Amino acid sequence: MRFCYAHRRFTLYPQSVDSWDLSADNYTDEFLKKVQELGFDALEVGVEVFAKLGTEQKVRDFASRLGDFGLAVGCVRAGGTLHDAKNGPRNRARLDDAIKYSGWSGAEVVNGAMSAPARHPGHPAGSAPGSQSGWPVSQDASLDATLGVYDVLAGVFQAACARAADVDTNVVVEVHQNSPVDNSWSALLLTEKVDRPNFGINPDVGNIFWTYDVPEESFDDAIDNLAPVAKYWHCKNLHRVYHPENSRSVFLRVPLPDGEIDYRYGISAMHNAGYTGYMTIEGSWAGDQWHHDARSLDYAKAIWADLES
Repeated sequence: MRFCYAHRRFTLYPQSVDSWDLSADNYTDEFLKKVQELGFDALEVGVEVFAKLGTEQKVRDFASRLGDFGLAVGCVRAGGTLHDAKNGPRNRARLDDAIKYSGWSGAEVVNGAMSAPARHPGHPAGSAPGSQSGWPVSQDASLDATLGVYDVLAGVFQAACARAADVDTNVVVEVHQNSPVDNSWSALLLTEKVDRPNFGINPDVGNIFWTYDVPEESFDDAIDNLAPVAKYWHCKNLHRVYHPENSRSVFLRVPLPDGEIDYRYGISAMHNAGYTGYMTIEGSWAGDQWHHDARSLDYAKAIWADLES
């Protein structure tokens, strides 16, 4: 197992910036040295970072600079709904760009979640992470999807996989709330329909856990089902606080050892499936990201070492 850092807070004094709107200049020597010292092998980098760089040479120079600190560009993060009329065309173009940047940077994965901004009253978008989750309904969910949705998506991803094969990268769909791929059966259905060797799933069981007020599927069952088709893996942990009188759950982000998802079981399932990709730590939203994310990484590495021995 290799370990990638998907920071969800981007702070190292005196810098504190939005982790979702970065430029290459934000990756200071001090930041990269800190990531290296924690023990990560790679970074997940948003497509917006590469778009701001623009040219192939600048992207290659950025990847080379990470390499000077012993870090790879493990994943280019893209995402967005691909099948709705309003957002689909723009996000399909964004996926194409991410594949291009993956080839230039040497990333082995392009990862994307297929969720859209909230459209309906009573389904708040909010500003806090995860605020579209924890309700009795989920926008664009697999529960409401027709087979035609998966047929359309399969065509999009087959074409994307053909382009990705030319640059030796994988196209990965993240299991995610507010999307047609939000549990194990929908992820397996899409995988079967795409049927390409460089297509796979990111089995983010944290997203299954917080999609609804009451989880639709147990995380143990989900990881058992998805480990064989996984090509990338986001990992985060949470505590669920359920308010049945409001049909609402809220979720508190915690390091991997401290939440309700059993990552010892999850890592064991991935090990049993022969997984060789990245275990990607989705970092802390708040507080000292370095303390929290170091705890997550050390915990995961210790379990993997036990399994390997």
